[in-house]
Amino acid sequence: MNGNIKVTYKILCKTDLNKQVSITDLLQNEKIIKIIKSEYAKGLRNIELLSTKEDASIKIETLKELHTFEVDKNDYADLLELAEEDASAKKLLKKDCDRIELVDIETSIK
Repeated sequence: MNGNIKVTYKILCKTDLNKQVSITDLLQNEKIIKIIKSEYAKGLRNIELLSTKEDASIKIETLKELHTFEVDKNDYADLLELAEEDASAKKLLKKDCDRIELVDIETSIK
């Protein structure tokens, strides 16, 4: 069977932020508590903030533009290298932005 692979990737930079913060950690920060109380419990007293799931977290990351290209399905083993070549051809790689992260790989049959 012949087919194509649609590859989606993003360019990573050294200054990118990629951090995960648990809800428990957030609720231990006095500034966060104050903001939540002032927004959702304005004028009320003796309010306590609780979290029922300790594993819940918030991911904070730099918003990135996604780039796509298509290759033959036989090129599956070389997808990362082909993504780097595509980024170079589109002049997306720069001094501090020289890494690639594959975001999605979608196959289609001809």
